[in-house]
Amino acid sequence: MKQKHKLASEEQQQVSETQTQKTVGAEFATPEELLRYDAAQTEVPPTVAKRLDESLQNEPKRTRSLWRRLTGR
Repeated sequence: MKQKHKLASEEQQQVSETQTQKTVGAEFATPEELLRYDAAQTEVPPTVAKRLDESLQNEPKRTRSLWRRLTGR
């Protein structure tokens, strides 16, 4: 019984070490890649997501750029 428990804890330690190595050993060419990686790993709380959606709905609509208005596109 103790061997099973010891084996299970050793397996858990190996798994956690492997996961740590994946995140610690990651290298990013640009800060943007780091931010994208971090954003993919971080869950946004539902209340924050809701407030962000509401805030974006209150933003004014974008107008067409001057060159598009002049060329009629």
